[in-house]
Amino acid sequence: MTDAVADVERAMIAIRRSQQRRALSRIGKARGQGAHDPVHELLDVVEELAERGEPSTVTALSTAMGVDQPRASRLVARAVEQGLLRREADQRDGRRAVLVPTEAGQAHLGELHAFRRSVFAEVMADWPDEDRENFGRLLTAFIRGYSALG
Repeated sequence: MTDAVADVERAMIAIRRSQQRRALSRIGKARGQGAHDPVHELLDVVEELAERGEPSTVTALSTAMGVDQPRASRLVARAVEQGLLRREADQRDGRRAVLVPTEAGQAHLGELHAFRRSVFAEVMADWPDEDRENFGRLLTAFIRGYSALG
């Protein structure tokens, strides 16, 4: 294993740990921003739907998010209660319900994206433009390759 591969492994472990500890939530709380809001966790569901670009079922979300069906169902139910998602009849199969982000869900998601980007921009503020561009390109390529494995 090359040193570069070991460096990537350590970096990925650090990213995973920081996400588990909800580092962005702590940063938001410290700055008096809404990223620490209990709605934050539910935005994962809204974000997944937005990335899919089409209404989806709980089962499809469960698979896409890598969580079991009961957990996905609980998250979806809470997101519907909070007004972040709504259930609609599937136009192709009226027996099924699909999930759609609400305007409120889209607005919360927009705020979350803006907050994340501001944090990431702050971290890279002293990086040369070329380094930021290369990092974005390489990280995106890494994630595509990693996702293609499984």
